[in-house]
Amino acid sequence: MGRITETRTGAALRLVPARLRGRGRDRGQASIEFLGFLPLLLLVALAVVQLGLAAYAVQQAGTGARAAARTASLDAADRESGPQAAGRAAMSGWVAEGARISVGGGSGAVRATATVTIPSVIPGVGFGTASRSATMPRPADLPAPGVAAWEGAVAR
Repeated sequence: MGRITETRTGAALRLVPARLRGRGRDRGQASIEFLGFLPLLLLVALAVVQLGLAAYAVQQAGTGARAAARTASLDAADRESGPQAAGRAAMSGWVAEGARISVGGGSGAVRATATVTIPSVIPGVGFGTASRSATMPRPADLPAPGVAAWEGAVAR
């Protein structure tokens, strides 16, 4: 135990352990340490949110590319809209606004590529774009009923 000293309060004499005497000087130390650590915590939180937004943008680009390729692979008579419109409709509104969707391909398959801008939580800082592609076969390339044209195909 620490050293015990005498203090005089009024007329009474009181013994106070040394470990309790200096306690008043440490008041607020935890608050000051927390304030020093707070900017680092905020920076980590912003980085996590930014990473989540980037992952979401990549996922939305893939969804738009698949929808555009699926629509482009249909016969012209079966399409309700164009491939670019179908790709944008499959994405969230705020991601689809700045999306660029290109469709191309040869006679065997259609390839669609969707490129979206990665949103930023810090104004004025850009994180680039996310791009995903999808390929779908054209209807003329589908096998005839009962014919397995590629490995793993199910006969109709």
